[in-house]
Amino acid sequence: MAQLARRTTDLLKPFSAALSSTRLLTTTSTTPITVETSLPFTGHKIDPPSRSVETTPQELMTFFRDMALMRRMEIAADSLYKAKLIRGFCHLYDGQEAVAVGMEAAITKKDCIITAYRDHCIFLGRGGRLLEVFAELMGRKDGCSKGKGGSMHFYKKDSGFYGGHGIVGAQIPLGCGLAFAQKYSKDENVTFAMYGDGAANQGQLFEALNMAALWDLPAILVCENNHYGMGTAEWKAAKSPAYYKRGDYVPGLKVDGMDAFAVKQACKFAKEHALKNGPIILEMDTYRYHGHSMSDPGSTYRTRDEISGVRQERDPIERIRKLVLSHDLATEKELKDIEKEMRKEVDEAIAQAKESPMPDPSELFTNVYVKDFGVEAFGADRKELRAVLP
Repeated sequence: MAQLARRTTDLLKPFSAALSSTRLLTTTSTTPITVETSLPFTGHKIDPPSRSVETTPQELMTFFRDMALMRRMEIAADSLYKAKLIRGFCHLYDGQEAVAVGMEAAITKKDCIITAYRDHCIFLGRGGRLLEVFAELMGRKDGCSKGKGGSMHFYKKDSGFYGGHGIVGAQIPLGCGLAFAQKYSKDENVTFAMYGDGAANQGQLFEALNMAALWDLPAILVCENNHYGMGTAEWKAAKSPAYYKRGDYVPGLKVDGMDAFAVKQACKFAKEHALKNGPIILEMDTYRYHGHSMSDPGSTYRTRDEISGVRQERDPIERIRKLVLSHDLATEKELKDIEKEMRKEVDEAIAQAKESPMPDPSELFTNVYVKDFGVEAFGADRKELRAVLP
């Protein structure tokens, strides 16, 4: 009987391996799949792109994995903040993952991205590591900004990510400056300057947009409209909350920012437009599950029913999950296993970040001024400065 059992097991092994191999081939396949965006695009002074988007099994599974990782990372950041392992400001992105993932799928790392302070997932999408995320959040040396920037000032120049900016709207003219450099260099790349609906009324947006339009810069202004600038509903702050039309003479496109494939299609379309014709505005209709920042419970100016309603009907990860299941690319269990794997990756990165040392006090005055124009240029001596540091 024991011998028969061994033979049965031996016979089953190749069959199990074949099943795994078939699944692996399916999920790494580049065979085209056509999906339709959840909602049509709405254009301003421009004909919108098609709702039909081409993808592959591999891309679908990558979207699911990446968004699951981003979601878990932000939930973990919430817990670390409440445990006082993250200090200062912290603005979470859970609910908005489709923008980061869809945008990245349409561009290359030679294209630039600059954003506001809700920047963790954008950094991860640009190729950043989880360790760099958590170490920076905790103010540790292995952070992406050497532990000196914190939550709002992530940075990865080698992948075209120019930050994380804490001053509302200040990144928009900087983004147009990056686009100016790209046009000057004739390198056929574009810059995505991202901002929220709360920054959409900033004067510097319109000043920068005016110059970008005058000079036909390859600038794509992305308004991530999560409908609440801090605790103020968009309709209380903006006479015209149709942000894709706010460029007036500049074309715009309204996009379902909870649909990764709509974002991908819109960003691909915007890149082609910007290289030929100059700037364009994309309004991503999205939603944040957390409050504005960790000090905001997020439920005083909107109802819990509203938040749960978006989770049930528009959640970006659930949309991808349904597509994966409908195309038989994975089972429910396999998708849950991926989510468990993402949880493990996040937990391991947090453990590593906790072991990372604090920056040396002498680092306080580095990366602040242009070379040879640091504090010593103003009469201060570095030794004296070190003497007063803790």
